[in-house]
Amino acid sequence: MSEIVGRPRRNSIELVGAKAGTAMPAEMRQALNLRGLVPASVEDFTKQEMRAFQQLMSKPSSLEKYEFLANLRCINVNLFFRLVMNHFKEIAPIIYTPTVGEACLNYSHIYPFIYPGHMSVGLFITLGDVDNVDLVIQNYRESMTEHNDPEITVITDGSRILGLGDLGINGMAIPIGKLQLYVAAAGLNPARTLPIVLDFGTNSKKYQNDPLYLGTRQPRPDDETFYNATGKVLSALYRAFPDILVQFEDFSTDHAFGLLDQWRNKALCFNDDIQGTGSVILAGFISAVEQAGIAPTDQRILFVGAGSAGVGVAKQLVEYMVLEYNISEEQAKAMFWFVDSRGMITANRGDKLAAHKVYFARHDNDDTQCTSLEDALEYVKPTALIGLSTIYKAFNENILSRMNELNPHGRPIIFPLSNPESKAECTFEEAMRCTNNRVLFASGTAFPEYTIPETGEVRVPAQGNNMYVFPSIGLGAALCKPSRITDTMIYAVSKALANSLDNKERARGELYPRIERIRDVSARLTAAFITQAVHEGNVRDQHWVHIVEANMPEGVDTKTVSGLFTKRVLGEVKALMWEPAPSVEQYMFEAITFENPDEI
Repeated sequence: MSEIVGRPRRNSIELVGAKAGTAMPAEMRQALNLRGLVPASVEDFTKQEMRAFQQLMSKPSSLEKYEFLANLRCINVNLFFRLVMNHFKEIAPIIYTPTVGEACLNYSHIYPFIYPGHMSVGLFITLGDVDNVDLVIQNYRESMTEHNDPEITVITDGSRILGLGDLGINGMAIPIGKLQLYVAAAGLNPARTLPIVLDFGTNSKKYQNDPLYLGTRQPRPDDETFYNATGKVLSALYRAFPDILVQFEDFSTDHAFGLLDQWRNKALCFNDDIQGTGSVILAGFISAVEQAGIAPTDQRILFVGAGSAGVGVAKQLVEYMVLEYNISEEQAKAMFWFVDSRGMITANRGDKLAAHKVYFARHDNDDTQCTSLEDALEYVKPTALIGLSTIYKAFNENILSRMNELNPHGRPIIFPLSNPESKAECTFEEAMRCTNNRVLFASGTAFPEYTIPETGEVRVPAQGNNMYVFPSIGLGAALCKPSRITDTMIYAVSKALANSLDNKERARGELYPRIERIRDVSARLTAAFITQAVHEGNVRDQHWVHIVEANMPEGVDTKTVSGLFTKRVLGEVKALMWEPAPSVEQYMFEAITFENPDEI
């Protein structure tokens, strides 16, 4: 087909200019024959960001805000991440929990309208694709405008999304949102992230019968088919991208543990629901125990909910007790009790326990069986109550008040960690009121501040959100290229997070750093991750080995997991964190140089 005379073909420079939007320099507009076709005003990035934030805040609902940001991400990546990073506290709950849950529930209905002009936002792999998955990956490579191999993928099959259940292909919003946090919080390159959903079907009749559902309308496969198909996908990914980090996300409990057990010792991967949740809650628990007034080894910890997240958290707490206080694994394990839908988990309860529950089943209960949380509370008399049940209001006012009564000499630790808010075991306000404001609180979803009526004192709730830890695990893996991710590397991240509280935060009794400091905190956690990996001889990039070993202070015991690091390592990490271009000139130079060096 002949070209229109006088109209140059859209090339990489024109595409880069288009992405600059209203900040496109006048000289480029002239060169691209755009004079008179766009408003004459040439703006800087500050005005672009101001306009975008005003538009975002004008949207009446959280879902509409999500849709606006999804559009912006496709139109102008640089502006999108500047907006997220400069307004992280306001925007993180929109691109991830809790709003991402609403986006998942509506994903098939809004999908065509939130990704304008994009052929693909990731990989949608069906069972019919697995025998040709190398071709699928090649198709993805060829569709990308920036030909960078991905450093990280977040992969889900949508079978257990947040506390919302089996959402099938609609779960794709989770990998997309999570990878945006890897970029905004820790500085991974957005062009090197890959969201994947395994569209292996859904057992939800709602979606099978929804005419607008975009996924495969068939029941989920049996375990043999699932593991065989998933194995083919993962093998192809590691074949195509040997250094890629795979983060498993929101698989059903049995499959979450199964995949992690299969792959953790032979490839670079981790499960955020199991290991990331455990890491962030461990950090909050370390901070809480320091303020509780009860010795760490005297804690009696009752978990409500025994899924992958609950068991994962408890196992990391057990490891912490063993490593930090030099007690045996059996002694540490004896500090934990679990309640599931059938009551307190015991070895003689009479039902066949799921494999992942056996480790924490009590053997010291004699004939006592607690069939409710209330019964378990009276039997265990816990100092800490941790909820990962996805049961709304499971911690009712009677439970909360009783926790306060059971701990007259120490402050009760109450962590309602289920999200979104519609699944949270209790709110911050409820926990404060029912414990006479004594509670040490962390939640999985964000709650508003609480003002104590009698004193006017404002208390800020801690949010034990995985976004504190998984971005630094991703950046650390991308930088130092470990052969695998060990429990002690994640433990180092937990200790570094607990250590990252500044003096003001400690003085206020807070359990986590303020979320506004997430970028600096992520750099610190990444430095701790890399330092621990070097200590374990688990780093393939020798650059980091030299930096860590050459700057290690004298007398440091490298066999102890400390979460510590040197300023040199921290400085190196910060220098390598991706960030959006701060000015139009830098953005245009970097983008055009990358797109086609010969054109400048």
